[in-house]
Amino acid sequence: MATVALIGNPNTGKTTLFNSLTDKYAYVGNWTGVTVEKKQGHLKGTDIVMVDLPGVYSLDPLTKDEGVVANYLMHNKPELILDVTNASQLRRNLLLTIEVLELGYPVILVLNMIDDLKRTGYEYDTKVLEEALGCKVMTTNARSHKGIEKLRASTIDYANIPAVQLKLDYPSMVQQAIRQAMTALVKDYHYTPQVARWLAIQFINQNKVIRQFAKEQNLQPLLSQQQYYDAQKFDERLFNTRLHFIEDLLSKARHQLQSSDSIHFTSKIDKVVTNPILGLPIFALIFFVMFKLSFDWVGTPLSNLLDQFISGPVSSTADNFLKSIGAIPALRSLIVNGIIAGVGGVLAFIPQIFMLFACISILEDSGYMARAALVTDRIMQLIGLNGKSFIPLIIGFGCNVTGIMAARTIEQPKERLITTLIMPYMSCSARLPIYSLFVAAFFPHHQALIVLSLYFLGIVVALGMAKFYQVIFKAQESSIFVVELPQYHLPRPDIIWHGTWDKGKGFIKKAGTIIFAGTVLIWALSSFGPSGFTTNSTTSFAAGLGHFLVPVFRPIGLMQWQAISALFTGVLAKEVITSSMMVMFHTSSKAVLIAALGHFISPVSAYALLVFILLYMPCFATLATIKQETGSAKWVWYSVINSLVVAYVMAFIFFQVGQLIIG
Repeated sequence: MATVALIGNPNTGKTTLFNSLTDKYAYVGNWTGVTVEKKQGHLKGTDIVMVDLPGVYSLDPLTKDEGVVANYLMHNKPELILDVTNASQLRRNLLLTIEVLELGYPVILVLNMIDDLKRTGYEYDTKVLEEALGCKVMTTNARSHKGIEKLRASTIDYANIPAVQLKLDYPSMVQQAIRQAMTALVKDYHYTPQVARWLAIQFINQNKVIRQFAKEQNLQPLLSQQQYYDAQKFDERLFNTRLHFIEDLLSKARHQLQSSDSIHFTSKIDKVVTNPILGLPIFALIFFVMFKLSFDWVGTPLSNLLDQFISGPVSSTADNFLKSIGAIPALRSLIVNGIIAGVGGVLAFIPQIFMLFACISILEDSGYMARAALVTDRIMQLIGLNGKSFIPLIIGFGCNVTGIMAARTIEQPKERLITTLIMPYMSCSARLPIYSLFVAAFFPHHQALIVLSLYFLGIVVALGMAKFYQVIFKAQESSIFVVELPQYHLPRPDIIWHGTWDKGKGFIKKAGTIIFAGTVLIWALSSFGPSGFTTNSTTSFAAGLGHFLVPVFRPIGLMQWQAISALFTGVLAKEVITSSMMVMFHTSSKAVLIAALGHFISPVSAYALLVFILLYMPCFATLATIKQETGSAKWVWYSVINSLVVAYVMAFIFFQVGQLIIG
């Protein structure tokens, strides 16, 4: 079975191209750091496997995702490589292209985003590029599907694309070193001349993966000369030769179409949205409007309609049916007061969650998210991080798990660890049903503002902890923050839909698995007590646990056993807190639960509880990812203990100060 690999710099439209060529949709974001694992699909109508590798700037890995690409090329030989470039950023993109072409595999150089290049008033002569690089060159615009069919046809015809190894005119001393190493590797280690030459060049270029490979294989022709290569700074000579080659090539291949003196549309917008003074207020305003759409203008009205349907016709029909077939009270209680009340109650929040995800997808596809990372870079630098860390944090708004995985793009290990440890403080989508419930109950006229305050509180706490970690870990070295600022695009409806569904389907999947399990668990705890099954939840095991812990939670304003017991189920998944409350208050109606909560909890207590839920113990999936990414269980236990302490202290402060102000 043939394999085709897609390689390219971040933000070249590689994943969009992958989606256009295959029958599989991969998550697309118009900003750096989206693809952190290789994704696979089949070229439409064929059995050719397409592999979407993470976006990298070089085969010499600085980050975990770049290591994925280098290791893939070391241990796999695809029949064809599609090297995807941003046509308007070729000077930088071709540095990776040269490394790929020096490997000697069949390559198609794809000049993507060709429309953006033409808007700048330039174009490239593909024949000149083909002659100099020795590979086929094609132009596409993946967003509008231009050139996709031609590229697909060429990919199917991979067998007729020659494998040509690019050989640049490096300085004579470098050429001699490459030749000597290559000859020895062919003679003594039986490598092909093609592979031996590439290994020698990458070793001289101080590629960490190749140098580790050379140690493991004991490649003495390379290892014995390592100090000599480094002392002579051959890596710098390689880079300078490649750069001069690129500049000379582009000057020959580039032609002006029209005058490009006028400032582009993108530049005009960037003067405002990336302005050092206006950038952050605009960022806050955009998120405020996003929450207004999700919680006031669109999401909540739709959520209320869905809630009325679930708590009305669905619940009553199920109850009447169970009565008609003579179901025992415990079974009726499980289905109506447990599953329908719990799972159905959470599903009622789908409109708000999907509305929020749609807004985020629009921001990503339009190109704004890259600007968000840029405008926050200055704040991040104050705490020892940079905009590269902010990107995973923003991804963490969707799910902390994917945010932690996106931290692989950070070069420095300590920076990566710090970003991983502060990720659980970012308010993931799992908390949205809880926010929606409480703001509707206690802050009906300021829903968007309250939710926005929680999101920003999470960011503030995360940044504060990051500064603390920077001091404790003595993290002196900082990653270099390079972010592509793509042209602004009018968001495509299909990309918005796919992005929204890709983010939201996880919530629906949880409803059928984790939330279902948590709902059954909390139903059992609230329906059974020392004397067996009971319809009076105040005598249940859940009530006993809640009453026992009331003294612990009283200082933060929480004295209701139902809310305290629900917090424990939130460890499974934060959404389960809402379903647990539905079960313990024996209702599938959001409106009834809101009314019930209003009798037990004050607005100050409600906000303190939301602060606690925002910051307390990460869910099991997040803890498992922390273990996977750090390779140590100690950071898992640290995250559990630290988050509980931080959550309790912050909730205590908000409740006590709030009480003083009010009373």
